[in-house]
Amino acid sequence: MKVENMTSNNGNTIPNQFIIGDNEKNIIYFQSYESIIVKIELKNNQVFLDSTYWNYSKTTSKYRNYFLNESTKETKEKIKNGTYILKNLN
Repeated sequence: MKVENMTSNNGNTIPNQFIIGDNEKNIIYFQSYESIIVKIELKNNQVFLDSTYWNYSKTTSKYRNYFLNESTKETKEKIKNGTYILKNLN
Protein backbone atom coordinates (compact mmCIF):
# COMPACT_ATOMS: atom_id res chain seq x y z
CA MET A 1 0.00 0.00 0.00
CA LYS A 2 1.09 3.54 -0.70
CA VAL A 3 -0.32 6.61 1.10
CA GLU A 4 0.07 10.13 -0.27
CA ASN A 5 -1.39 13.45 0.74
CA MET A 6 -3.73 14.79 -1.89
CA THR A 7 -2.23 17.72 -3.78
CA SER A 8 -4.00 20.78 -5.13
CA ASN A 9 -3.99 21.86 -8.78
CA ASN A 10 -1.03 24.14 -8.02
CA GLY A 11 0.95 21.32 -6.38
CA ASN A 12 0.42 22.17 -2.71
CA THR A 13 -0.09 19.37 -0.20
CA ILE A 14 -3.64 19.27 1.17
CA PRO A 15 -3.53 18.37 4.88
CA ASN A 16 -5.72 15.53 6.21
CA GLN A 17 -6.75 14.37 2.70
CA PHE A 18 -5.13 11.15 1.48
CA ILE A 19 -4.99 8.94 -1.58
CA ILE A 20 -4.21 5.32 -0.72
CA GLY A 21 -3.21 2.89 -3.45
CA ASP A 22 -3.24 -0.88 -3.01
CA ASN A 23 -1.50 -2.17 -6.12
CA GLU A 24 -1.84 -5.83 -5.13
CA LYS A 25 -5.63 -5.57 -4.94
CA ASN A 26 -5.89 -2.92 -7.68
CA ILE A 27 -7.84 -0.57 -5.40
CA ILE A 28 -7.61 3.18 -4.75
CA TYR A 29 -9.07 4.85 -1.66
CA PHE A 30 -9.77 8.46 -0.77
CA GLN A 31 -9.48 9.15 2.96
CA SER A 32 -10.53 12.40 4.64
CA TYR A 33 -9.06 12.80 8.11
CA GLU A 34 -9.50 9.33 9.64
CA SER A 35 -12.40 8.10 7.48
CA ILE A 36 -12.37 6.24 4.17
CA ILE A 37 -14.77 8.13 1.90
CA VAL A 38 -14.33 6.44 -1.49
CA LYS A 39 -13.11 3.02 -2.61
CA ILE A 40 -12.53 2.36 -6.30
CA GLU A 41 -11.98 -1.21 -7.49
CA LEU A 42 -10.05 -0.69 -10.70
CA LYS A 43 -10.51 -4.25 -12.04
CA ASN A 44 -14.23 -3.81 -12.51
CA ASN A 45 -14.36 0.00 -12.30
CA GLN A 46 -16.72 -0.16 -9.29
CA VAL A 47 -17.01 2.86 -7.00
CA PHE A 48 -18.12 2.58 -3.38
CA LEU A 49 -18.89 5.54 -1.12
CA ASP A 50 -19.03 5.30 2.63
CA SER A 51 -22.70 5.33 3.59
CA THR A 52 -22.10 7.52 6.66
CA TYR A 53 -19.26 9.86 5.66
CA TRP A 54 -19.50 10.33 1.89
CA ASN A 55 -21.21 13.73 2.35
CA TYR A 56 -20.20 14.42 5.95
CA SER A 57 -18.98 18.01 5.70
CA LYS A 58 -18.16 20.81 3.27
CA THR A 59 -14.48 19.87 3.43
CA THR A 60 -15.11 16.17 2.82
CA SER A 61 -17.44 16.97 -0.08
CA LYS A 62 -14.99 19.44 -1.60
CA TYR A 63 -12.14 16.93 -1.71
CA ARG A 64 -14.37 13.99 -2.63
CA ASN A 65 -15.50 16.06 -5.61
CA TYR A 66 -11.88 16.83 -6.43
CA PHE A 67 -10.95 13.13 -6.17
CA LEU A 68 -13.87 11.95 -8.33
CA ASN A 69 -13.64 14.97 -10.66
CA GLU A 70 -17.35 15.75 -10.39
CA SER A 71 -19.90 17.80 -8.45
CA THR A 72 -21.99 16.65 -5.49
CA LYS A 73 -25.03 16.79 -7.78
CA GLU A 74 -23.35 14.35 -10.18
CA THR A 75 -22.35 12.08 -7.28
CA LYS A 76 -25.93 12.01 -5.95
CA GLU A 77 -27.22 11.10 -9.41
CA LYS A 78 -24.71 8.24 -9.67
CA ILE A 79 -25.82 6.96 -6.27
CA LYS A 80 -29.46 7.17 -7.37
CA ASN A 81 -28.89 5.32 -10.65
CA GLY A 82 -26.68 2.62 -9.07
CA THR A 83 -23.38 3.64 -10.64
CA TYR A 84 -22.00 4.25 -7.14
CA ILE A 85 -22.78 1.97 -4.22
CA LEU A 86 -23.15 3.17 -0.63
CA LYS A 87 -21.38 0.83 1.78
CA ASN A 88 -19.84 0.92 5.26
CA LEU A 89 -16.13 1.46 4.49
CA ASN A 90 -15.05 2.21 8.06
